[in-house]
Parts: sequence; C-alpha cells; structure tokens
Amino acid sequence: MQFFDQHILLALIALPMVGAAVIMAIPGVRDDAVRRVATAFGLVVMLLSFYVFGRYYFDGDGARFESTWRWLSFPGPWKFGDIGISLTLGVDGIAAPMLLLTGIVMFTGVLVSWSIRSWNKDFFILYFLLLAGVFGVFASYDLFFFFFFYELSVLPMYLLIGVWGSSSRFPKFSRTKEYSAMKLTLYLVAGSVLIWVALMAIFVEAGLGTFDIKRLAVVEYSPTFQKVFFPFLAIGFGILAGLWPFHTWSPDGHVAAPTAVSMVHAGVLMKLGAFGIIRVGMVILPEGAEFWMPALVGLGTVNVIYGAISAMGQSDLKYVIGYSSVSHMGYVVMGIATLHPLGLGGAVLQMFSHGIMTALFFAVVGVVYDRTHTRDMLVLDGLAKRMPVTAVFFTIAGLTSLGLPGLSGFVAELLVFLGLFKTYPILGALGVIGAAITAVYILRLLAKVFFGPVSPLPDEVEAHGSAQDTAGVLMPGGGVAVAVAQATPIVHEQHVERMDATTQEKVSASILTAFILLVGLFPFPFMRVINGGVADVLARFG
Repeated sequence: MQFFDQHILLALIALPMVGAAVIMAIPGVRDDAVRRVATAFGLVVMLLSFYVFGRYYFDGDGARFESTWRWLSFPGPWKFGDIGISLTLGVDGIAAPMLLLTGIVMFTGVLVSWSIRSWNKDFFILYFLLLAGVFGVFASYDLFFFFFFYELSVLPMYLLIGVWGSSSRFPKFSRTKEYSAMKLTLYLVAGSVLIWVALMAIFVEAGLGTFDIKRLAVVEYSPTFQKVFFPFLAIGFGILAGLWPFHTWSPDGHVAAPTAVSMVHAGVLMKLGAFGIIRVGMVILPEGAEFWMPALVGLGTVNVIYGAISAMGQSDLKYVIGYSSVSHMGYVVMGIATLHPLGLGGAVLQMFSHGIMTALFFAVVGVVYDRTHTRDMLVLDGLAKRMPVTAVFFTIAGLTSLGLPGLSGFVAELLVFLGLFKTYPILGALGVIGAAITAVYILRLLAKVFFGPVSPLPDEVEAHGSAQDTAGVLMPGGGVAVAVAQATPIVHEQHVERMDATTQEKVSASILTAFILLVGLFPFPFMRVINGGVADVLARFG
C-alpha cells in the first residue's frame, strides 16, 4: 500500500498519457474501440482521484503522497551552485479537491464525447494529453515541472477548438472557431511569458539552485522584490482564471470549443489560474501578495458585476454560460484576496463547485445544440416538452449558479461573502448584487428556453415551412426569432418530437449532479480537507 500511495500521483499524470498512446495504436477506422478504451482510462483515472481525496480526508493535514524523482543536476558557475530539477509530487488540502474535480470532469467529458464522429481518435489523444498536464499542475511541487505541465494543459486547446469546435454567427460579425482558438492561445501564451519571467526571477533571487517550491518558500525575499514580481504571477495566472480585463478570450473560447473541451476549459483550466496564484504567488511571495490583494479584490468585484451584466445581454446559450463563468471566477478571486480563512476556504470550494456546475451546464448545452442545431435563445422555446431529462439537469445547474440553498453554489458563495464582509464589506455588498443579477438571467433563461409554449425548431421550419420561412431561419441573430415566430404556429404538445439525451450523456450529467448535491448537503468533508490547506497558506501571512 505504501508503494501504491507513493506512486499514485505519478499514475494520475501518466495514465492519461498511456491512454493517449494506446488510442494512438488503435486503427482510426475502429471508432467504437477508441471510445471504449477512452472510457476505460477515464473511469480508472476518476476512481484514482476518488482514492486520493478519500485517503487525504482520513489521513489529516499537510502534504501527502509525496515522491521525488531527480531529473536534472549539474554544477553551475553561479553563486547558487548546482542546478537541480526534480519531479516532486505531493498533494495538500487545496490540491486534493482539484484532483478530484479533474478526475470527475475528465470522465464525464469522455462520455459526452461519444457523439464525436470525425477524427475521434485524434480528439481523445489531445484530450488526454491536456488532462495529463492538468493533473501535473495540481500535483507538482517543483516550479519547473509546474510550468511544464501548465503549458501542456494549455497548448492542446488550440487544435481541440480549431479542428472540432464550432463557429458563431452574429448580425454584424462572426466568430470562427479558428479565430477563437488563436485568440485563446495568444492570451494564454502572453500570460505564460509573465509567469516564466517571475519564476526565473524567484529562482535567481533565492540562490538555492533548485525549483523546489517548499525550499523556495522559506527564503526571505526583500519586500521590494515581492511587490515587483507578485503582479507578474497574479496577472499571468489571472489571465487563465478569466481576470478582468484579460478575460475576453474566455467566452469566445467557451463558445467555439466542442462540448467536452468546454467542460474542461470552464470546469478545470480556469481553476489552474486561481490555483497558481495560491500555490506560487501567495506561498512564495506573501508580502507581495498582501500588498497587492486590495487591487486584486477590486478586479474580482469587477469580474462579478461585469460578467453577470454581460451574461444577461447574451442570446447564445454558450455565451451566457461563458460570461457567467467570468462572473463566478470573480468570487474565487475575491475570496483569495480576503486573506481570511473563510474567504480563502470559500474560494477553493467555489473552484470545485463552479467546476462541477459549469461542466454540467456545457454538457447539457451540448445536448441541446446537437439535437436542435442552434443555441439561440431567441429561437429555442419549450424544450422541457422535447427534452425533459435534459431540462432537469439544466435547471439544477442553473439553480446552483444562482446559489440556491442545498446546492454546492450556495455553500461556496456564502463562505466567500462571510470572508468579504469581515475584510471588505462594501465590496462584499457588491458581490451580493452580482449574485442577484445572476438570478435574473438564469431564471429568464430557464423560462424562455425550457418552459412555456413549444415553437418549431429551425430544422422543422426548413423541412415544412414555406420559402419565406426558410429564408427567415437563415437570417443571423435576432432576425431568426422574428422570422420563425411570424411564419410558424405554436406546435401542439401531442405532436412534439422527443429528442432527449443519450445514455452516456445522462450518466455524465448524473455524476455531475450527484456531486453538486453532495457538496450542497454535506459540505463538511470537503471543508475539512480544504481548511488544512488554507491554514498552511495563511500561516505564511502570520
């Protein structure tokens, strides 16, 4: 058992890579074999993430599952002597729920990807490599490998969106999948440059000849150095976390990405940014973090309000969820910036809750788009009659987003608000206003898209309508809704065609829903794990 525990984190990183290698060996024409192998590897990885979280819950606080493999060591002429780079792995109370989140989203993303028909072998190879990088970031205690896995988790997104994504059309402009993929890549590479500059500065300033985070954290850096380089980390990681005003890549990336990639993008990748601020910025440069936290909490507040108002003005379902993610990540940033046990603990729980919630959101929207071939709220009506199970899952995700008690979003946001009112009460009040705006657009979305009278879908209008009807459907933006509503009658409930989720999609959504309810009804096991990691981080601030 000791051997197993020492290598389980390495297994979490290696298994997705091994899965990618096995899939690579399968002939491309055997689509079903590719899907089954991907599902098997995804299931094993998810079960291992359950084990890691469970063992950490019962074993106590501090770093667990630690292991080190020397990778590079050679003498150098500099004052800090030998250079050492090691693959050092471990998990604390903050990383444990993130590994669990990654395992859940990985497996559920594989299930919803059974619908991919073109080049599914290549898709799963890139998808698994991306997830291997994510596991590596959450488990790494060496800055060099932390950065390496960080880049591995980001770069496959370009191909996954550019090849398997979808383009969006608007009345005055269009967002192609190639544009969105390139925009995402450029923003994240720019953030990576800032991160790398800060990491190299820390390495040189420490003078230890090592990238080990624990050893670098005990060095007493000058206050000036910390105040200069903490913004490099905060902005560099903040770009991936959707920090305003560097967030614009995120909604476009959400919209263009295929369903599973949207789930990973919003559910896991954005959490890497917030995790990086905690693991590197706050642990290694605490004085710099304390100096800049008032600015960071202000930017987080803008995230909350701006994201919520922007989501309220969207008509594309994915854009609504994309801007909603920007808003909810603002709560994470605000909670981190409180430097308070309640706020920081709530931020970590919000990272987990938001990851599960947005994964469920995008999984359900993927079902809607796959069946109706549109995401336009101005066209979609009464989908609960056509897709009752899908409607239930979307409603649960929506109620989680607006913070309904009994669901995970309520507990996480409550802790963040408590921390805010103890540190920045005025900004805490603005955060509550953001939550109220969220309730407005979520309830409006549910009422418009899923409940009410059933109108014909665009495909039905094209198949059965007049030439005038078809021309109206082909119009972009709001013109679609006007043309359809004027040219076609309401569909009688008895003639509604059912087009609900497949078995794989229902299983995926059920797993995500189960964790939303679990965290909402029984948050104490999660907070017991998280509080240990939070205490270790805040100990750096006295």
